[in-house]
Amino acid sequence: MREVDVAVIGAGPTGLFAAYYAGFRGLSVAVVDALPEPGGQITAMYPEKLILDVAGFPAIKGRDLVANLVAQAAPYAPTYLLGTRAEKLSHVDGRLVLGLAGGEQLRCGAVIVTGGLGSFVPRPLPVAEHFSGAGIVYFVPRPAELAGRDVLIVGGGDSAFDWAVTLQPLARSVTLVHRRERFRAHAATVTRVRALPVRVVVNAEVARLHGDDVVTAADIAVRGGVTETLPVDTVIAALGFTADLGPLAEWGLGLDRRHILVDSTMATNLPRVFAAGDITEYPGKVRLIATGFGEAATAVNNAAVAIDPAAHLFPGHSSDAG
Repeated sequence: MREVDVAVIGAGPTGLFAAYYAGFRGLSVAVVDALPEPGGQITAMYPEKLILDVAGFPAIKGRDLVANLVAQAAPYAPTYLLGTRAEKLSHVDGRLVLGLAGGEQLRCGAVIVTGGLGSFVPRPLPVAEHFSGAGIVYFVPRPAELAGRDVLIVGGGDSAFDWAVTLQPLARSVTLVHRRERFRAHAATVTRVRALPVRVVVNAEVARLHGDDVVTAADIAVRGGVTETLPVDTVIAALGFTADLGPLAEWGLGLDRRHILVDSTMATNLPRVFAAGDITEYPGKVRLIATGFGEAATAVNNAAVAIDPAAHLFPGHSSDAG
């Protein structure tokens, strides 16, 4: 059984900052997330979009913010358990035991839930159910790996258009297919993509994928009966995600629909279980990344006292550490 001082559930911005701040306080940390990459909703849905409401950054791309947060926590060597879902919570001998999918267990002094809107599961591409080969992805953690490829993006939201902007300079060709004529993406991003050598096909769906071990082509069916076969070796299914609390809803946490109720210390109704970020609810709650950072620090400081009652609630400023 792995043992850490603090288990952070959720690797979005709030969770990553909690990992840094817990490390700054001298606590060992494991960060658990069902997604395969850190960054949470940012990485999953808008990695290239500019974020304008993080203090100190007039504008910063989502991907860069996540990279900076990971780098900030790195000196404290948090353990990342990605692609792994937190499932069960129990109390054993005064400490928490967090059961993970696959059977691994974490023995923790405290748990901080920073799960944003909950567990994200990508919406499947229907035609992929009948295709056994590789080449269908829902995330693009390393865009450079798609250099020189024929890329087909399916979707009409922010993530679809963000991937088009990112991949157009790298890929041999980029085609974006959307089943409607109107898009859910930000208008400025749509305009930018329209100005690039990206083919945008509307009122259309992917009817079939070709290939054995890997996709080699796709049939695009346009409303009205016209079908075209395109050479494709990578399909990005940017169809959005479903989110829910998953197993956390069975822990006995006080909830307001999909949000976890907390007090001013970020404590939940369960001993040694805290929460921070978009997943929390309290009077006057404002859902901003900036708010989550402050809540993460509050949660960590109060968790430190819960773990060791002799610890100081406020350890001083990080600028004092040198």
